Amino acid sequence: MDTVLRVGLTGGIGSGKSEVASRLAARGALLIDADAVARQVVAPGTPGLAAIVAAFGDQVLTDGALDRQRLAEIVFADAGQRERLNAIVHPLVRDRMAELDRQAGPDAIVVHDVPLLAENGLASGYDLVLVVDAPDEVRIDRLVRRRGMPEQQARARMAAQASRPQRIAIADLVIDNSGPIAALDGEVDRVWAELDRRRRAS
Repeated sequence: MDTVLRVGLTGGIGSGKSEVASRLAARGALLIDADAVARQVVAPGTPGLAAIVAAFGDQVLTDGALDRQRLAEIVFADAGQRERLNAIVHPLVRDRMAELDRQAGPDAIVVHDVPLLAENGLASGYDLVLVVDAPDEVRIDRLVRRRGMPEQQARARMAAQASRPQRIAIADLVIDNSGPIAALDGEVDRVWAELDRRRRAS
């Protein structure tokens, strides 16, 4: 019988989750990126974009495409508006990710890269949850230095997400990414070996 292991990968902004995702894909995982899917479902001409414009107005459009920066300014300043956006986008993303998941080959390790996995109570939908973790101050430093994000904005983005304890509480496996990027490969190798072991044992 074919055995597919479905992994939910998450981590707070600035944790290095995308670095881990790319390394897992390089080791053979089928990566399904929720952010990439979220962009697809609100591309110009999609029902998703039409629904967002209906909810937030033409102010979130630039040349017919979604102005992500403008929309982020609106929803990160108001929890009610954020919930309104999530109610539009999340069902579309969930359905598209499920469609991609069904295309997985036999004996695949399918990694669903889901930034808001903890926030949206999605842990039970996966065989296991992998959390990329780093201290808050390390993440803020990365956001400010690497992305050029103002510190106040970085803290606001983090405050809008689950806390470290909330993410750790749903984790089956944790990748410590508090150190330099060079240390990450060893952590990913360790976790990849464990994922392969669990796939074979399931």
